[in-house]
Amino acid sequence: MDERLHFIFARRSIREYTPEPVSDEDVQALLEAAMAAPSARNTKPWHFIVVRDRETLDRLSRTHKFADPLARAPLGLVVCGVPAASEYWAQDASAATENILLAATALGLGTVWMGVHPQKDREEYVRQVLGIPEDVTPLNLIAVGHPAEEKPARTQFDPTRVHYERF
Repeated sequence: MDERLHFIFARRSIREYTPEPVSDEDVQALLEAAMAAPSARNTKPWHFIVVRDRETLDRLSRTHKFADPLARAPLGLVVCGVPAASEYWAQDASAATENILLAATALGLGTVWMGVHPQKDREEYVRQVLGIPEDVTPLNLIAVGHPAEEKPARTQFDPTRVHYERF
């Protein structure tokens, strides 16, 4: 494992959090990191919803069976995209999501990414809870907080998945 990339290998899905709130400065840093992501033709077809309200986080934790970390997190981020803005909106919003996850790790925060799109029932539920307009699609939910669990850094490198010049 290349130690220069430790912040990448240290990024793990954290599902347990302390009650300590995430600072406004850290939220700003996460959003700036998100919007530093590349996007096709620089369309930036994303929107981000910052959720701190306990009742709303609890409702979002019921989006699907894997969304329960939001019930324990002090902060939720919802990454959305505008399909009409770019046919690559999902890739662009995913790049922004990965930037959030890596920035959170660098800031000492824990996160877990929970999928919403392309499951229509999940999209509609999140849209209803947060008042998201019809032309905006929720891509995912991210629980964010100070970790109450530790996981070791790791790489999942698998040389059988690497091909040179041709498959």
